[in-house]
Amino acid sequence: MLQAFLPIAAARQPGPGPVDQVIRLVETVNSFLNNIVWGWPALILLAFVGVFMTCRTKFFQISHFGHWVKETIGAIFSEKHVRSHTGDKSISQFQSLCTALAATVGTGNIVGVAGAIIVGGPGAVFWMWLIAFFGMMTNYSENVLGIFYRRKNSAGEWSGGAMYYLRDGLGAKKGCKTVGAVLAVLFSVFCFLASFGIGNMTQINSISGNMDAVFGIPTWVTGAVVVVLTGLVVLGGLKRIASVTEKIVPFMVILYMVGSIVIFCTNLSMVGPVFAAIFKGAFALKAAGGGAVGYGVKLAIEQGMKRGVFSNEAGLGSSVMVHSSSNVKEPVRQGMWGIFEVFADTIVVCTLTAFTVLSSGLVDLDTGVTQTAYQGVALTKANLVSTVFSMHFGFAGAAFVAISVMLFAFSTCLGWSHYGSKACEFLFGEKITKVYQVIFVLATFGGAVMGENLAWDIADTLNGMMMLPNLVGVLALSPVVVAITRNYVDRRLRGRDVEPMLSSFADIQKEAAAAVEAGDRP
Repeated sequence: MLQAFLPIAAARQPGPGPVDQVIRLVETVNSFLNNIVWGWPALILLAFVGVFMTCRTKFFQISHFGHWVKETIGAIFSEKHVRSHTGDKSISQFQSLCTALAATVGTGNIVGVAGAIIVGGPGAVFWMWLIAFFGMMTNYSENVLGIFYRRKNSAGEWSGGAMYYLRDGLGAKKGCKTVGAVLAVLFSVFCFLASFGIGNMTQINSISGNMDAVFGIPTWVTGAVVVVLTGLVVLGGLKRIASVTEKIVPFMVILYMVGSIVIFCTNLSMVGPVFAAIFKGAFALKAAGGGAVGYGVKLAIEQGMKRGVFSNEAGLGSSVMVHSSSNVKEPVRQGMWGIFEVFADTIVVCTLTAFTVLSSGLVDLDTGVTQTAYQGVALTKANLVSTVFSMHFGFAGAAFVAISVMLFAFSTCLGWSHYGSKACEFLFGEKITKVYQVIFVLATFGGAVMGENLAWDIADTLNGMMMLPNLVGVLALSPVVVAITRNYVDRRLRGRDVEPMLSSFADIQKEAAAAVEAGDRP
């Protein structure tokens, strides 16, 4: 009898309510947009801009390799002014690098790389390297434009970023005033909204999840602690953020590198097989999971490029907002820090993560397939690296990765708070930025206690949508980047007596040129 009534009962069940229907609609629209902003057309555009700027600057990252290494990582140890704190509202070159790395060196360097290998196989690592190689010059170009078109606000702080070179650079071209202004506003809106997701709640959720899983600390406790710590730093403004990140970033990067290098040395015999698998998987033979050859290569390219961009953010126009706050006078000098930023983030940190995973035995180097479980525990992108460290160091390994994720994610949150502040300032004015910072700090608690939801996916889409107006600006203003680069090479490397190109604005140009003429190194 009960079975006879089941169809009737099922028929009487209410359908999806209005709220559910709206959520499904938003999911559908967001999925469609996400496939566009992180789909093949966008990835091809991203790669094209990197290749284009590399060619236009005559492979600057290679042809002047020694020079940019000397002027960045070399200068940290040899030139005091690179590290020295400034008396005005600007920050030092080293602080700008650390704040930018704070935002880029995040969970993508651990979870993102693991996810790329699981889906795309070892070959994804090669494409991650390739997009980073060309991304160096995309990031370089963004920083050059950021310094060239930056201006000071009423508080005496430098304000720069994609929104400014879109409005004042692209907008200054004939017939492009409206286009430049609209793209600048769109970029700022996307950045403002994404800062709460990609730059805040997702990062803090990674911290609380790891603290709960490894140490048994309730998520609400982690959330409360993070609110206090974030508030103490973020509400102090950029100078305090930079002061904290210049201490956290070198420590966390070196700490993670040491742990990874220990595993590297332990598995030294795997160097050859691992690199063979990377190049083998990048171009042909078997796909991850044993699929068709073409599909396997497609997955490797897609995952490698996408995760590479997630990791170093070259092309998104995000880190340029903090690079523009540097005390540097020469646009090219800050551009070279952008090259180093991508190099350190992807070529160094991501490569160490990749080798750690690929040399563990959990990935079949012949087929590219990752084991589905280890000792009865399902392997996912979230726990793969932690599992590898546990194989070598036991519980200490899992704790080490949890602490690394905590530092990476917290520093990312600090860096993105500045990006969101600058987007807010551009859209609503300087007075509203303090309100934004308070809301940003409070949002960290929500990120700690909430599970996965649609808001994260939307933030991911918004993060990608920042890329489109930014790349339009970089392409349109590529002649400016080339001219500034040529001007710098002529003056600094060839000793020619030519007037420096330091700013688009006459008053800033005059002041900066006088400082450079007087021998002011920054």
